[in-house]
Amino acid sequence: MFRSAEDLSSKLRLARYVIDEVTLKVVYLAARMQKPLLVEGPPGCGKTELAYAVAEAADTVVERLQCYEGITEDKAIGKFDEALQKLFLETQRGQGDDWDAIRRGLHTLEFFSDGPLLRALRYEGKPCVLLVDELDKVDHQFEALLLELLSAWQITVPKLGTIKAKTVPFVVLSSNEDRRLGDPLRRRCFYLRFEYPTVEREQEILALRSTTEDPALLGQLAGLAQALRGWRLEKPPSIAEMLELARALELLGVREIEPEQRDLLLPLLAKTEPDRRRLLMRLGFEGLVQDSKRYRDERCAPPAALAPAVAV
Repeated sequence: MFRSAEDLSSKLRLARYVIDEVTLKVVYLAARMQKPLLVEGPPGCGKTELAYAVAEAADTVVERLQCYEGITEDKAIGKFDEALQKLFLETQRGQGDDWDAIRRGLHTLEFFSDGPLLRALRYEGKPCVLLVDELDKVDHQFEALLLELLSAWQITVPKLGTIKAKTVPFVVLSSNEDRRLGDPLRRRCFYLRFEYPTVEREQEILALRSTTEDPALLGQLAGLAQALRGWRLEKPPSIAEMLELARALELLGVREIEPEQRDLLLPLLAKTEPDRRRLLMRLGFEGLVQDSKRYRDERCAPPAALAPAVAV
């Protein structure tokens, strides 16, 4: 998928995805060695976006399996199209009595509606990106369903047989850690731990992905995100939500966040009633704004104010 780590880095930059050096090399190795990536961390810290950024960098598509409690094999792998099978049987009436051949014909890929796992294996040309999102929402039985795919790059379906990969997909498994994933799955993967970005990294992300060009406002937004996450809200703001806030402030012509804007910003920042009540506290919100400016001023300090570099 990528000629070198430097090639991946430049293409991810064009995809507007900010990545550190260690994560970059792990992603590159996963692509070259055909190893799945297991990415764990809090919601909204860039796990899902990594899969889409790699797909854009590789000029390929994403096959996404969104996990949820109660998901079935049919949703993940696919199932036989019974209506099409019935139609085929009706057309075979009077065409002979070789029912064994007819039965075999009914259980082929022509009568099978592929789910995202099977589509990823059958993707032709360059490999696609297979995103299994929020894997921690399923049980261990469903998790075990993935083991054959992740180790042998094939899927065995009753009555259909074993389907081998035409191309090996780049696999990203994401988890918000609602439950611990099993060791059999973990040992098949390279592991990445994502956290919310630092103020400096978030400002870089905002500058790259938003249309706001004011570095002071971007620095304050990054500082506000840091302050809000430090409050341990029920729903801390994701990177995507801070990008939305940057866009909203740009549309309103706001150049600096002030305590007087509390009521305007509440619908954009508070996504649960307990969080809303906390942000409604006057002194609390004023403190958040002060912290956001402090983080910004520390981040945007002029070069003369910084300690001199030490040669090594």
